[in-house]
Amino acid sequence: MTITLQLVLAFVISLAVTVVSGLYIIPALRKAKAGQAIREDGPVWHMTKQGTPTMGGIMFMLGIAVACVVAGYLCIRSGDLTHLYIFAFALIYGAIGFLDDYEKLKKKQNLGLTAGQKFILQLVVAVAFILLMRLTGRLTPNLYIPFFNVTVVLPEVVYFILAAFIIVGAVNAVNLTDGIDGLVSGVSLPVALCYAALAFVWSYSSVGVFAAALAGGLLGFLVFNYHPAKIFMGDTGSLFLGGAVCALAFAMDMPLILVPLGIIYICETLSDIIQVAYFKLTHGKRIFKMAPLHHHFEMCGWSEYKLFWVFTAVSAVFAVISYFAVHNRYGI
Repeated sequence: MTITLQLVLAFVISLAVTVVSGLYIIPALRKAKAGQAIREDGPVWHMTKQGTPTMGGIMFMLGIAVACVVAGYLCIRSGDLTHLYIFAFALIYGAIGFLDDYEKLKKKQNLGLTAGQKFILQLVVAVAFILLMRLTGRLTPNLYIPFFNVTVVLPEVVYFILAAFIIVGAVNAVNLTDGIDGLVSGVSLPVALCYAALAFVWSYSSVGVFAAALAGGLLGFLVFNYHPAKIFMGDTGSLFLGGAVCALAFAMDMPLILVPLGIIYICETLSDIIQVAYFKLTHGKRIFKMAPLHHHFEMCGWSEYKLFWVFTAVSAVFAVISYFAVHNRYGI
């Protein structure tokens, strides 16, 4: 089986399984009364979404799992289990998100695990994944710089500390982007396709299988998550997604690709940090009407449709830029 067929198969299987599973999972979550609690300090019009089923990330997690096993069968036979390592890492992050969602549902409010609990759990998982990638030879302590096609050799300990905090920061940035219908799914779809394209060019079939499966799963999820959303991915899905986006960068040994490729995640996070810092420094003044950034544009009158398409388009443009920033890394 050619790498082209593997990637197409992974995409199609993940898309199909996600869509079909949604037909059963959404009614089951409604029956279980697994409804989303909406933040009281968010936009008031979001309160109409109260009770929409959450934890929908299970849908694309299932689709990706099936695709990784079926489309990645030849990779498994050849001993390349990278796509399974990536999936396992993302799945553990998804499990952390599931715990958070479960706590929110149990308490009937938008408060789950504490920030400290989530940080410790995420940091431990990040360190374990970095060590695994290093032991399997997928990761080096050399920091590749996109656009310049140069590598900076760092002391191993320094690299590992930096890598762990990049993962935790990026995962939570993805999580923060999940604030309106379909937004993080749409923004992350070009990211997954960029990874798949690079894996194709570099013949990273195992990594490519996971990236293509992620793209298919996200597209399938958008069938139900596009505005007006019939289901939310919850922290179960957004933390899984954050883990997947980060793991792909590290499996390709180029974590700094997350800077251009994850530009929307970064802008969302920076807007939140700037808002909080400015609020404290000025004793109550704000730069943005509301943070993170998508809420600011909502307060400026942007519809959820416009936000989805503009943010997704920006992500797509930067995905293309990211591709050309690193595609000739190996002189291909």
